[in-house]
Amino acid sequence: GLKPSFGRVPAWPLSPFGTVAHVGPMTRHVRDSALMMNVISQPDSRDWHSLPYDGRDYLKKLGKGVNGLRIAFSPRLGYVDVDPEIARLVAKAVRVLASLGAHVEEVDPGFEDPGPCFRTLWWSGARTLLGRLPPEKKKLLDPALADVVEQSMAISLDDYLDAVKARGALGTHMRKFMESYDLLLTPTLPITAFEAGRLAPQNDGMGKWVHWTPFSYPFNLTQQPAASVPCGFTKAGLPAGLHVIGRMFDDATVLRACEAYEEATDWMKRKPPLAQAA
Repeated sequence: GLKPSFGRVPAWPLSPFGTVAHVGPMTRHVRDSALMMNVISQPDSRDWHSLPYDGRDYLKKLGKGVNGLRIAFSPRLGYVDVDPEIARLVAKAVRVLASLGAHVEEVDPGFEDPGPCFRTLWWSGARTLLGRLPPEKKKLLDPALADVVEQSMAISLDDYLDAVKARGALGTHMRKFMESYDLLLTPTLPITAFEAGRLAPQNDGMGKWVHWTPFSYPFNLTQQPAASVPCGFTKAGLPAGLHVIGRMFDDATVLRACEAYEEATDWMKRKPPLAQAA
């Protein structure tokens, strides 16, 4: 899946989660994502956040490989605990890109976990969306989601504005960091998949999903383009993902790197066994 630079894909109606929410394609192959971007990135005046249409053909950079690209690899972002199997599979994927000619440097971008900032902004959106529901409607909410709405009531205007300020500082920091690199690589998730029907490995509330997505939400905050591509399976047969983050507005290079990795491996060709009909 691809999370484009914020504003690259217009959306209507606007999300109650504001500029933290992105819209993008999820496809089986990178080329399909590029083809979709050619269509869904076209302008829509109803979204006042949307970027000016640049007429870009996202298919053009595909097939050019990663030779010469400067890539930062941050296995933990400096603070995330990662499952050893996930870490091994992601490191192997990074070596594939290095073997294709990319200049890879292991380096952390140098910021602290922005989880509190993200939660403040995201929870505020949940309150905007659901906080004004009448009591009879609130009773119909998933209990974990209702708990988030309840927690959001404690967020003050000062809390919100502090989070906006912290977000701006993070965005500025990453713009500066990316001046030295074309791409940043991390794991997509630090853990393997858990049972269906849970919001977190221990099923301890909606709020805990932030704990197992530490590589994702920082780049919703910074609004950078990012994509996830499959990079292998654990011994238990569970998938791992390589997270590819680009410079702001350079969605095309993210797709270019993802396609280079896809072409150099066979993960896209593997399909799970299907039960035979009786």
